[in-house]
Amino acid sequence: MKKRLFFQCTYDGTNYSGWQKQPEVRTIQGVIEEKLSMLFGHQIVDIVGCGRTDAGVHAKEAYFHVDLAPSFSNDQLLYKLNNMLPLDIAINEIIDVGPEAHARFDATKRTYHYFIHQKKLPFHQNDSWFFPRALSIEKMNEAAKYLLGRQDFTSFSKLHTDVNNNFCEVYHAEWKEVGDQLRFEISANRFLRNMVRAVVGTLLEVGKGNVSPEGVKDIIAVEDRGEAGCSVPAKGLFLQSIEYPYI
Repeated sequence: MKKRLFFQCTYDGTNYSGWQKQPEVRTIQGVIEEKLSMLFGHQIVDIVGCGRTDAGVHAKEAYFHVDLAPSFSNDQLLYKLNNMLPLDIAINEIIDVGPEAHARFDATKRTYHYFIHQKKLPFHQNDSWFFPRALSIEKMNEAAKYLLGRQDFTSFSKLHTDVNNNFCEVYHAEWKEVGDQLRFEISANRFLRNMVRAVVGTLLEVGKGNVSPEGVKDIIAVEDRGEAGCSVPAKGLFLQSIEYPYI
């Protein structure tokens, strides 16, 4: 009899075409399913992820669920799967959950971090964006306050997505100086496709002085992607954490 398991994982998305399985390209989901299939006698194993990170995006803490017959203990499965996966994907924990638990739909809060550096940092070329422009962190944080609350974030969404609505509730949005880098932190109940990268691009326009902090409120109100800033590169973006009511 199969049981439902939650897997907590970490990955460096540099060499992958995102999370979601696709034909002819290497993805995080595709690699994990391939290895699980090998472990369980080459049966078809389908996993359900907590969301879809784009090509080049990383995850410090992501989850997926899968229904499996208990051929191994969770500790044995963790050990065996990690030995089979490439070095840029790691399984941190395997958790028993109820049969109705869902990695995507049950998440109550998601947090993303975006990193930039303003001087050359050779060891951060794959996990931070080099942006050598003067910025006002104070103005960017003033603008970030307009993101808070439940609003329609169409202006920061990729066009023609398959969601029912573009409303998200943002709980926290703030820039911080962390060593030689700047880190943008944003938490919400859900995110639209490309939303964080578009938000960061817009806030950088504020930091450069091209948009006023109050202008972000107007950009949200018009619900037009063309009014927001450009999407920043994927490599600086991390899915940092996800919260569930039962984990």
